[in-house]
Amino acid sequence: MDYLDFIDTIQSIADGVLFGATYALLGIGFTLIFGVMHKINLSYAAASIGAAYASLLILAGFKVPPAFVFVLSALCGGVIGGLVYWIGFKFIPLNNPLATLMSTLGLLLLIDEIVVHTTQGVPLAYPVLFSDVIIPAGPFNLRGDLIFVFMLGCICMVLLLLLIYRTRLGIATRAVSQQPVASALCGISTTRVNILTFVITGVLGGIAGAMIGAAIGMLSPLLALPLTVKGLIVCVIGGLGSIPGAILAGLLVGGLENLFQFWRGVSERDLYIMLLLFIFLVFRPGGLFATAPGRD
Repeated sequence: MDYLDFIDTIQSIADGVLFGATYALLGIGFTLIFGVMHKINLSYAAASIGAAYASLLILAGFKVPPAFVFVLSALCGGVIGGLVYWIGFKFIPLNNPLATLMSTLGLLLLIDEIVVHTTQGVPLAYPVLFSDVIIPAGPFNLRGDLIFVFMLGCICMVLLLLLIYRTRLGIATRAVSQQPVASALCGISTTRVNILTFVITGVLGGIAGAMIGAAIGMLSPLLALPLTVKGLIVCVIGGLGSIPGAILAGLLVGGLENLFQFWRGVSERDLYIMLLLFIFLVFRPGGLFATAPGRD
């Protein structure tokens, strides 16, 4: 490998890690719901894309700055997250894991069909911030839009960790996750915690959808299924129920994905990510940060 190939390789990894903040937010959404309810919400990534599309529709109807699209997407994501809980979980027996899994699969298809019919299946341009900013770092060039996406993702992650570990809602969430019966006897409303969890993860998903649109420059209905797969991969590699694991796994998957794309092309990129998942399932099925049983 000559000097230029080495520089291009490091550049690819850096761009992938910056974009990996979006995968980290998606992985956090999957793992937070699993940690609280021990259920997989397959509609999460589709709801994130739906929230980003909804923010575009609202932005087209009101004269607001393009940067406001992130706030709109977060609000739409919170609303969709609450609806997903009421439709897909509230009235379905939680002791039947297959029923909730199939309900979220149905919601994934429903949200995807709504997006396709609303947009006629045509990709839409998404506001890109700091696209003309290039920050030189020695022989490397860092894109301003990717840096903005990465910084926004880091802010969301820090705020979420503070919410979970420094607020009463966070204490209640961890209590319901570890001892649902005991927490109910202590007066904690399991339903309230569950729906707030879906709303919070919906807000994160809406921001992640807006970040993906801003980094790519457009939104497509075809993104729902690949992002669902990537979110689940991040969740498994990081460790089911581990938020720090989801953060690290998201950055890892983002960096390796871009590296594989540089080395082998976009057609083989996902093949190696699937191989990485297989390696973790065989040699470290608990993920990077397997959650130990016991009290937190």
